[in-house]
Amino acid sequence: MAETPDEILRALADPERLAIAGMLAQGERSADELTTSTGVPLSRVRKHLNRLTATGVVRVLDDRHTYRLDPETLRWAAEQVGPPREAGLALGAATDNEEAVLRTFFRNGRLTEIPAKEAKRRIVLERIALEFDPGEHYDEPHVNVIVGRFFNDYAALRRSLVDEGFLDRDGGVYWRVGGRVDL
Repeated sequence: MAETPDEILRALADPERLAIAGMLAQGERSADELTTSTGVPLSRVRKHLNRLTATGVVRVLDDRHTYRLDPETLRWAAEQVGPPREAGLALGAATDNEEAVLRTFFRNGRLTEIPAKEAKRRIVLERIALEFDPGEHYDEPHVNVIVGRFFNDYAALRRSLVDEGFLDRDGGVYWRVGGRVDL
């Protein structure tokens, strides 16, 4: 798949393109039929079809006049951005609320963003704190590697862990001071 889920979503974000995709979800149609069904001028329908075709959402048939929606492209994009159903438990959730938060903020084991709301941020940070063994000391490069497995901005994540009381530091050495301990 050459396109990214973001590009596919942006292509569908336009109301006219979304209407065209909706019509094609009901069945194959020509550009003329789409113009009649949607009320969008033919020149714009063709422009929208080009964009949808470029992202793989729509395919043109061999006759070069008929278009169809490609549900496999949409399914692929959804799989790329959506967590597996068991993501929260796999990540170490203890409650249904924790599972919901972890599903929201993790994709394929990686943090998508540091939550702005304190309660959600604490759930995410507690999950990451589980990667540090209580009583063990870690130098800063080692901490960066551990948190970097979860988030590209490892410095911001490391700071959040310290600021929220999950890790403490002194002279470039870190240790875990908060969060639950899994036995």
